[in-house]
Amino acid sequence: MSDANITGADACALPTPQDAAACALPGAAPLHPERTWEGPSQQQRFGILRRAKSVAIVGASNNPARASYFVATYLLSSTAYDVYLVNPRESSILGQPVYASLADLPVVPDIVDVFRRHEDLPGVAQEAIDAGAQTLWLQLGSWNEDAAALAEDAGLAVVMDRCIKIEHARFHGGLHLAGFDTGVISSRRQLLGR
Repeated sequence: MSDANITGADACALPTPQDAAACALPGAAPLHPERTWEGPSQQQRFGILRRAKSVAIVGASNNPARASYFVATYLLSSTAYDVYLVNPRESSILGQPVYASLADLPVVPDIVDVFRRHEDLPGVAQEAIDAGAQTLWLQLGSWNEDAAALAEDAGLAVVMDRCIKIEHARFHGGLHLAGFDTGVISSRRQLLGR
């Protein structure tokens, strides 16, 4: 309910359409009706991660409270990817060298994982295109259809509003399909190297 001070019979009233959107069931109206772009399927995202050998994190941070720091830590410690960190204001993060831009990388990254503000995303998409990347990956909360169209027109795969760490862990047994730690400890050998 919109008003936190509702009491009595009104406390049991049905939620308004705005309140109900927060609890929408599958098949209900989308929470973001302005979104028209449709991303890759689960199987396609798995393929993107499986084929990739290198990931460049644009907007990498040296602040442990930032999501980019957490994702970099995971990718460096739990995957076989070559990870490159990009931030013009840093020289080293997690003991790794940091590059000022995608153009400064010593390799062409397969995936460009982006932690930047909304208005910066089309520019980063163009940098990913210019660098020869295969995939533009925009993290949770990042959605920019202009950046997606620019990248797709240049032949890049695009993933938006998804965390590469969560997707990788989910596909490789580290998370339940809903995105939570499974808590399962197993001696069974993992079939996938990436």
